[in-house]
Amino acid sequence: MKLLFHANRFPYPPFRGDKLKIYNLALELSKNHELHLLTFLEEEEDLKYLPALEKVFTSIHLVPLPKKRAYWGTIKSIWNQLPSQVSYFYHKEMNDKIDDLLATHTFDAVHVQHLRLAPYWQERNDIPRILDLPDAFSLYWQRRVEISSGFKKAFSQWEYKKLKKYEQVIKAFDLALVCSLEDLKYLRKEQSLSNVELLRNGVNIEQFPLLPHDYDIENHIIFTGNMDYAPNVDAVLYFHEEIWPMIQQALPETKWIIAGQRPVQKVLDLANDNIKITGFVEDMAEVYKKASIVISPLRIGAGTQNKVLEAMAMGAPVVSRHIGFKGLGIEQGEGVLEANASQDFAAACIQLLKSAADRKAIGEAGQQVIQEHNTWGTISLVLEAYFEGILGKK
Repeated sequence: MKLLFHANRFPYPPFRGDKLKIYNLALELSKNHELHLLTFLEEEEDLKYLPALEKVFTSIHLVPLPKKRAYWGTIKSIWNQLPSQVSYFYHKEMNDKIDDLLATHTFDAVHVQHLRLAPYWQERNDIPRILDLPDAFSLYWQRRVEISSGFKKAFSQWEYKKLKKYEQVIKAFDLALVCSLEDLKYLRKEQSLSNVELLRNGVNIEQFPLLPHDYDIENHIIFTGNMDYAPNVDAVLYFHEEIWPMIQQALPETKWIIAGQRPVQKVLDLANDNIKITGFVEDMAEVYKKASIVISPLRIGAGTQNKVLEAMAMGAPVVSRHIGFKGLGIEQGEGVLEANASQDFAAACIQLLKSAADRKAIGEAGQQVIQEHNTWGTISLVLEAYFEGILGKK
């Protein structure tokens, strides 16, 4: 197949969720298909990564998106029907580039990444289109409303209402995909969408190998993620305020490592003798190797969490709230213990920190799940089959 991948962000380096997914899917599909990339260029320094992407894509097409233009797009959402998250990425220059590409290439189908890019393709019925969603976006914003206050709550409520209405655009596509069973059920039930299917998130098992974990490591809690990302910041502050004191009282020797790039000041302020803030980490696998347990106390989010899948691949047991657990399609203890109330979360952490045998049983069960369902090689075959399916219908 000759496929056009339309990415909402420059997909390299693959350190964050949206970049990670599209890069790894393209890397696998490029072994058997001809792939072309269309995306925005938000930072000139990203041009240095073109050689890496040229190994995957036959051609790469970039549309500059300066911050001022993007912010103006957001401001325009006050007057138009688009949510601010969509309006930020909607610009005439990208529409013109798509017109040029479709006039000069004959693509078999288009992979459209994220609801943010839906306006460009919703009326282009002459070409098969898959809309690949990282999550049910309105569900994500609904959860932001639930824990926000003041101006943030008012804005989140406004954005949530617009997204809840706008998600009906999904009906215009041949197929839409989500990575989480929870999001799939939400879009089918709450939004009455019948053209949505599951495409799981994956793990690069070369970067996070399925090797035996050292379960004799004691008293080390790990949290990973981009530390200027609001849901991660909220998760760390919530854990520090409501859960960490109970763990410290039960196991005062416990150390907590917060690993991730661009930590904001609120996170940096948590550092002390028992809490380490690493900043950017070149090889996150080395962090997971040092974990007794990995935590995912997220209160905002949807979809699946890469931090959970990466930890599972490395054999590290995870304690997670429902946001990092529900969409995985696993049972309690298959790599992850779900705990939602603060006291239950603390108790699950303490249980695992005290028992190497429990850590081993849960960690190895998680590796089995990853091996069977969450390698990018396996997931790319599912996406390939979805493309073949919509081409067959056309």
